[in-house]
Amino acid sequence: MVISDAPDGGGGAAAAESDLRRRPIARGDADSESRDGNLVVDSTSSEDSVLAKITGHENKVRNEAPVESVHSGGEEKKKSFSYRPSEIPAHRRIKESPLSSDAFFRQSHAGLVNLCIVVLVAVNSRLIIENLMKYGWLIRTGFWFSSRSLRDWPLLMCCLTLPIFPLAAFVVEKLAVEKHIPEFAVVSLHIAITTTALLYPVLVILRCDSAVLSGVTLMLFACILWLKIISFVHTNYDMRTGTVSVDKVDVVPGSPSVDCSRELSLKSLTYFMVAPTLCYQTSYPRTPSVRKSWVSHQFVKLIIFTGVMGFMIEQYINPIIKNSQHPLKGNLLYAIERVLKLSLPCLYVWLCMFYCFFHLWLNILAELLCFGDREFYKDWWNAKTVEEYWRMWNMPVHKWMLRHIYFPCLRYGIPKGVAVVIAFLVSAVFHELCIAVPCHIFKWWAFLGIMFQVPLVLITNYLWDKFQNSMVGNMIFWFSFCILGQPMTVLLYYHDLMNRKGANW
Repeated sequence: MVISDAPDGGGGAAAAESDLRRRPIARGDADSESRDGNLVVDSTSSEDSVLAKITGHENKVRNEAPVESVHSGGEEKKKSFSYRPSEIPAHRRIKESPLSSDAFFRQSHAGLVNLCIVVLVAVNSRLIIENLMKYGWLIRTGFWFSSRSLRDWPLLMCCLTLPIFPLAAFVVEKLAVEKHIPEFAVVSLHIAITTTALLYPVLVILRCDSAVLSGVTLMLFACILWLKIISFVHTNYDMRTGTVSVDKVDVVPGSPSVDCSRELSLKSLTYFMVAPTLCYQTSYPRTPSVRKSWVSHQFVKLIIFTGVMGFMIEQYINPIIKNSQHPLKGNLLYAIERVLKLSLPCLYVWLCMFYCFFHLWLNILAELLCFGDREFYKDWWNAKTVEEYWRMWNMPVHKWMLRHIYFPCLRYGIPKGVAVVIAFLVSAVFHELCIAVPCHIFKWWAFLGIMFQVPLVLITNYLWDKFQNSMVGNMIFWFSFCILGQPMTVLLYYHDLMNRKGANW
């Protein structure tokens, strides 16, 4: 309604005054539509939306106080708006404070996340400046490769000869399919092949005074090869003996992207040995083509984040551990301070390692090989329990454990709890091999660290069942694994390694 400010006499003024008056909005009228202001108030709308629509710039309630002049048809007219205290109550329903426990997870915390990011950037910038002022630039040009690495040529030759073992396993399986050798001989030959494939690199590393990084690389490659051979042998044994049909979970009969054939071929074995998976199938879901530009972008990211890892190790982790004492032999408070100081750079390096390997490298490899199933990890950072974390953070190993350790144990009548302990035991052995062998130290720290996850699984599962609160288990995981576990393991192995005469990195 547009009100003219020109007096038309007493009757007109009275009519205008009558039109200006609005009846109070009762509770039952909150759902009605204002005819002159086109105000729509929903019964489910919040009080804030009601007030916003009443006091907004476009649809405002007209009243007696003139605040804006409008020219229409050569005449100056005025609009008037106000929010009368008698019309709408300030308190309409029961509401929680945004930070109360019941309403906390229903609120948006984007602003607090931004604040955390700003604080994180500010704190880490100060730490970088402080580190550079205290130690200077510590990055060596030969951190990843130097003339010392040339002494590790026996490890390189060992790595190049490892493909002989899956080829030998293929020959044994071919002879078994054609019934040229008995089943007992097949099993014995596979045991010999897999055992040699694992012991051969161990003996090479122990006999050579190689750099730790070279030894870790060779052991990782050897362990992956061993897991692949086990999967190849186990799967072909099931096919050969007829104890398993088409995989009901991953392979659908007649699927256009997966061939369900059981044919044993060298081509399928070769593809499996280079594919980003540990579980053997005769064929896999495939993508139609390779995105070359996408691969290039991922390679650039891989180089950048690998450099970030090297910077964190050389500039932060090395000075901290060199200025530390053995955590089990020195002052307790000093050891705690060193562990906490080391926890942040260790966490950054571990996150960069996860991103570089599980996201960048495995996706690059999958893209180049047109490998379709790229679920290499799940959202493990939201894990409510430690058990859930181990199920989600490394999907290739998790699927291998289920397929070749956990379910076979259940088929043999082993209880579920014992099967889980066996799976953790296998994982602990391989963690110890990948760290202890390159360091030439067998103190079982990595083994004990993995086996310590078993009681943590029980504790976090109990807390989840009792409180149904995902925050408790998630915080226990982050604290035990990233804040306490990793820095403690790094300090233990470093000081034991430095006690060895002539140890080198």
